[in-house]
Amino acid sequence: MNELLRNLLPGATVLDLGCGAGSFDSTASQFTTVRLDLEPGSARLANFVRADAARLPFRAGCFDVVVSNHSLEHVENLTGALEEIGRILKPAGSLYVAVPDATTITDRLYRWLAHGGGHVNPFSSAPELTLKIERTTGLKHAATRTLCTSFSFLNRRSHRVPKRLLLFGGGTPTSLHFWNYLFRMLDRLLGTRLSIYGWAFYFGNIDATFECVAWTNVCIFCGAGHPSDCLLRERRVVKHRLIPAYRCPGCRTMNLFTNDRRLTSP
Repeated sequence: MNELLRNLLPGATVLDLGCGAGSFDSTASQFTTVRLDLEPGSARLANFVRADAARLPFRAGCFDVVVSNHSLEHVENLTGALEEIGRILKPAGSLYVAVPDATTITDRLYRWLAHGGGHVNPFSSAPELTLKIERTTGLKHAATRTLCTSFSFLNRRSHRVPKRLLLFGGGTPTSLHFWNYLFRMLDRLLGTRLSIYGWAFYFGNIDATFECVAWTNVCIFCGAGHPSDCLLRERRVVKHRLIPAYRCPGCRTMNLFTNDRRLTSP
């Protein structure tokens, strides 16, 4: 979503729809962020509004950007929410949407562990969802990026891990490093989709260039994705026990490094 946020002019307005604890850090930004969810989270967020996504309490055309980061899968009235997004965006506004692919092993594991996890919309086709968002919001599709998993929701340092997962390493950093690296190698060698989690979509008037290579470096703690070219350019990649690794720029957690182009090329 940073492709949209970093190009905003001072005074722009952004709606974080289905924000949870906050989809992005806006403390140092020059734009105004409004956070919205059905229920307030544990974190106290500035400009928080409690409302239904299908009945937004805002006038038409008042937001420059809407961010829906892993929230549409939880929305009961999906069509109504998309209509509202189209209504509150300015004519030159833009939309970021990220959702899980319900056919992946990651989402199935998450829903199994979380007894559904509140997912009421099982998205399984990127083209079908793209078309629905275009038709309902009136926004033109600009780009789609495939999202990779890190199984951060299994990290025992930030979540309670069910005992039944002890056979798979129990959510330790070492076990998460192992499964992530193994799945990415199998995807590269066998053409599987074991490391895929979902998609990120960009709609509307976007003054940015997109290179839609999947980011395979996803932090096992905070879940943030980072392009390998950027990690290499900023000299964040080091040898950790003789294996290429990097510290997450956000939370400083050590992660194994993989090259996006080598793993996602045909």
